[in-house]
This record gives sequence, structure tokens and C-alpha cells, in this order.
Amino acid sequence: MKKHTQLIEKTLKAMGFDALKPMQQATIEAYGKPNDIILLSPTGSGKTLAFLLPMVANLKPEVTGVQTLILAPSRELAIQIDRVFRSMQTGFKITCCYGGHDIRAEKKSLSEAPAVIVGTPGRILDHLEHDNFDPKAIRTLILDEFDKALELGFTEEMSAIIAKLGPLEKRVLTSATDGTEIPDYTGLKNPETLSFLEDSNVVTGLTLKQVKSPVPDKLDTLYRLICELGAGSKLVFCNYRESAERVSHYLTKEGIANAHFHGGMEQVDRENALIKFRNGSTNVFVSTDLAARGLDIPEIKHIIHYHLPVNEEAFVHRNGRTARMNAEGNAYLILSPNEYLPEYLKQDPIHQSLSEVTPSPAKPDWVTLYIGKGKKDKLSKMDIVGFLIQKGELQKNEIGMIDVREYHAYVAVKSDKVHELLKKIHGLKIKNMKTKFAVSH
Repeated sequence: MKKHTQLIEKTLKAMGFDALKPMQQATIEAYGKPNDIILLSPTGSGKTLAFLLPMVANLKPEVTGVQTLILAPSRELAIQIDRVFRSMQTGFKITCCYGGHDIRAEKKSLSEAPAVIVGTPGRILDHLEHDNFDPKAIRTLILDEFDKALELGFTEEMSAIIAKLGPLEKRVLTSATDGTEIPDYTGLKNPETLSFLEDSNVVTGLTLKQVKSPVPDKLDTLYRLICELGAGSKLVFCNYRESAERVSHYLTKEGIANAHFHGGMEQVDRENALIKFRNGSTNVFVSTDLAARGLDIPEIKHIIHYHLPVNEEAFVHRNGRTARMNAEGNAYLILSPNEYLPEYLKQDPIHQSLSEVTPSPAKPDWVTLYIGKGKKDKLSKMDIVGFLIQKGELQKNEIGMIDVREYHAYVAVKSDKVHELLKKIHGLKIKNMKTKFAVSH
């Protein structure tokens, strides 16, 4: 118990949290029992930390093999879990595996067995079939966002993976919805169900509004709404990949800095879009429902349903991206002349009228700077901060979020400083290495 307490205190301090949520505390307590666990909790409620804390506390330093396998339905969720684990500074190794990532780098990392592997089902099965890691020491299996994994059709892959595992001591299954039938292949035995979904269809602090488009094509109405909402972060949901791209291109043409995101994009492009939205280089994120769950993105001020959600569940997950942690947020439904409010709405949203004179689009406070060196070059966040302060003559408050990848890095810089910065650092070496510096578009 002392080990648990020390880990919790250290993690909360490292991540800037004051205390655990009731859901996280309940998960830790349930983890100490012999039963498997089914954790039901809304998107964005902190499930990742809920299962990582007790899992890490039960890792054994003397075991050299893989002890825990975490399966996630999307690359972004796997990356998020990996990021949270690393921020805990546990001293244990984790390897993140997913399609679109360099499989040779993953294989090399797996050659010295990590304590924890997190990844998408397809890539994990690929590694297992090529004997890139030994699963026999695995004692804990975590199936995160399991309902989403079933929805995306990963049944065969998950079944094949679980069949290759040795005897498990703990299975944890998380979901943001109730009522999902648990397949026999999961092997759950007498699971304890922790449900925190009560009234999750009602987001406290959320204000619903409707905006009427005078014509069937809603692009101009969307543009005017975004301009009127000002500088706050906005997440625009579309039902189709092609629509997300069309909306994004239109907004770009009209001078609105934005990023688009959907499952058909290359992984590097998806990661770049997320980085720019997270670091404030863009205030508008246009996406399919892929962004409704499992993404590590900041609290959103405004949710905009460009297309009406296909069902109530999708509506709830989309809106769950705002008004979290006692914050307040708004959700807007844009309706064309031949569209009607969904029947599942308990009350009519407030009518939002748009000004006759549309304000100019708000410009982001930050710009993303690309640096052509990364982790493999032993480049760290501190190296970047030191370089930008000493050589670029920036102040600390003019440097924002830094993201160091394997082969390159991204850093947010105040938009009014970036052009002068590029002049000052042009041709200079960072950590005695010559590299490329450029604004990331």
C-alpha cells in the first residue's frame, strides 16, 4: 500500500493534478482484488491513469520479460497511453507499436523486452506472428476502449492475440459505453464492473445551440460561426472523410488556420494535425468521429456538429470533448433548411443568430517550428529550450509545447516572433548538429 501511495503522489505531482478522481480511486481499490475489472466511464474522464497507476504498482523489477500488454483500438490512443506512462517516470520500459510506425524500430525496442507493450491489435499480432517478443511472461492484459475496438472490427486480431498469451492474473477491460456484449475469447472471470456512466448523456456545463443555414451547403454558415466565436478552440465534426477534407480546404481558402483529421490519412499527417491543435498553432480541428474518443487533445471550448451525429451515442461522445472537469463549453448543431433536430434531444437547443457583418478570422497565438533532429540524435526538450533562448533570443513565455519525435521535433513559438527567430538561427547548429529549421505547414 505504501508503494501505491508513493507512486500516486509522485504521478499526481508530475502531471500537475491535485487528487485522484473517484473513478480512479475505485479502480485502484478494485485492482487489489483477485477479480478481473470492467471499467465503464465516459471519454475524457481519466481512464488511462486509472488503470496505469495500479498496473505500474504491480510490475516486478526482477522480471525480465513483458509483464503487461495493453491493446488500444487506434494509433492515437496507443500513443496517448505511451505518453502518459512515460510522464509517470516509473523507471520501467514501455514500447508502443502501431501501423504506420517504423516496424524495424519497434522490433529493435522489443529485442530488449520492455515491461509493458501498448499497441493496436493488427500491429501487435504482426509482432507475435514473427516472434518479435515472448508473450509467456505476460500476466496482465488491458483492453482499452474495448467497445470501440469491436466497432472497428478487431475481433479476429484480439482473439488471436489473447490465444497466444500464457496464464493471466489480471484482465482489465475499459469502455465508454454500457451494454457491449463481452466475447468469450477475452477470458474475463467473475469481473467486477465499475460503472461511472450514470447521467453521462447529460454533460454538466454544456450549452446546446442550433444555427440555421439559409442554404443546403452549410460551409458559409460554418465560416461565419467560427469567425464569430473568436479565438477559442473549436472541434468541427463531419460524418465522412471527404467532407472533413472539403470543409478544411474551404476554411483554409477563407483564411482560417485549421487542421483536418480522419482515418484515411497517413499516420505522419495525423500526428502533425494533432500536434498543431494541441500546441495552439491552430484553433480549429476538422474531423470525423475518430476525434470523438481516445485522442490526447486539450479541453475544447466549442463543439460544432457540421453534420448531425448518426445516433445519440455519437452525439454524446462528440460533446464529451468539452465541458469536462467542471469547465463550461458549447455545442452547436448547424441545420440546413431540410434538416431537423434529432429525436433523442430532450429539449430544443438555443437558437444562435449570426451577425450581419462577419468578424475577421482569429489568428492563432502560436506557430509550429520544425526542427530536423530528434530522439535518435539525443536531442531533448531542454536542448531545444536552451537553444531558442540563447541563440534565438526568445523569452521562456515565447516558447510553447515541445514534441520530440524519433527523427525530428516540433516546438510552438509565439507567432509574432517566428520570422525574426528564423533569421537569427538560420545556419546555426543545435547541440553541435547542423539541421533544418522551418515553419511547419
